[in-house]
Amino acid sequence: MEDEETQTEENTKPKLWNINFFLLWQGQFVSAMGDIAYSIALGFWILAITGSTALMGTLMAASSLPRVIVSPFAGVVVDRTDRKWLLVLMDLIRGIFVVLIGVASYLGFIQVWTVFAAGVIIGTCGAFFNPAVGSIIPDIVDKRKLVQANSVFSIVQTASGIVGSSAGGILFKILGASFLFLFNGISYLFSAITEVFIKVPKIIHEKTRLHFFADMKDGLDFVWHFRGLRTLIFIASLINFFAVMGIMLILPLFYQQDHLGPALYGIIMGFFTGGLFLGFVFTSVVNFKPGQRFKVFSICYLVMSLTMIMLPLFLYFPLMAFLVFATGFVNAILNAFIQAILQLTTPQDKRGKVFGLLMSVAGGLMPIAYATGGVLAEFVPIRILISSSFGIVLLLYIPMLLSVSFRKYLKFDSETQSLQEIM
Repeated sequence: MEDEETQTEENTKPKLWNINFFLLWQGQFVSAMGDIAYSIALGFWILAITGSTALMGTLMAASSLPRVIVSPFAGVVVDRTDRKWLLVLMDLIRGIFVVLIGVASYLGFIQVWTVFAAGVIIGTCGAFFNPAVGSIIPDIVDKRKLVQANSVFSIVQTASGIVGSSAGGILFKILGASFLFLFNGISYLFSAITEVFIKVPKIIHEKTRLHFFADMKDGLDFVWHFRGLRTLIFIASLINFFAVMGIMLILPLFYQQDHLGPALYGIIMGFFTGGLFLGFVFTSVVNFKPGQRFKVFSICYLVMSLTMIMLPLFLYFPLMAFLVFATGFVNAILNAFIQAILQLTTPQDKRGKVFGLLMSVAGGLMPIAYATGGVLAEFVPIRILISSSFGIVLLLYIPMLLSVSFRKYLKFDSETQSLQEIM
């Protein structure tokens, strides 16, 4: 009798990995590796051809701007189409254009404008692709494994960044930009082929099918009237603004300090990435109960804020390395929690719109944060600016702590609660 009960428990125990999840994950891994190789090749190629860092920065902005502008509209499209074929189409378009860039580079007739055009196309496709992935994950993974699922996907990005950043420069020197462009294009095409075999449930619309802009308004209304979600998006955007401003000033801080310098800056960023990686590994293995989420979230948030406030105060490299590693570790846990709770609390037919809106709001503030930080650094000492930025991040914990709706939102248990109970 005991053996039968044990066997039943094992059969009902939620599993993370299944064929659909694996296909989506490995496609992401392949294309993420290609992205890193492409961005490194692109940066070196622009500098080699033009010698202009301003042009390189403009190109990066051109690639990211479509994500900000298109994301709210892309989210609506995600919720109105077959998500699997949207993934396939976006990877197919990116693959074809990047392969053409690689061929043009190999044959010697590549132009700067063509690279700009490809950057805009890649960024636009990403604006559709990323909300679609975020929308699909809850439909192919047990809801009790969402934190782990998002951590596993984040590990892809972090690991590809570590491997790609370390190998990209060497491969560029040995093989050249043409090879790396082609590698990225082929990786997109490979990802598109594997995504054909993913089985993604059709979206079941709760309401009568609306026209496009009414559908967009429906998504905005959902966010506005869902107090916990509204609080999360609003405060997360403010946190992102001040955190980005503080982080971007770490580079000039190292540049100004003779005992630190560019080489140690690269190492310190490696410690941060390593912390992220281990944090995502940790959350992919450990299963936190819904009731524990707010407590763990609070601890991680406070650690992240305090370590970054301390970072510029003690310019002793070993201590700084430890602080950024700890920051990366707890930041990974925070991101995994937020991604999972967004997926848990957003109805299937609204996920694309919610993720698109979040990408647009958070992403739209990043260029402003960069500009603001750069201007302020002309008048205020960088060390004070970094600590002050994260001091504001720390203060933003207060409205989250005081918000009953936010605490309920973060502790939502899909097994025992309905959304109406926390809205």
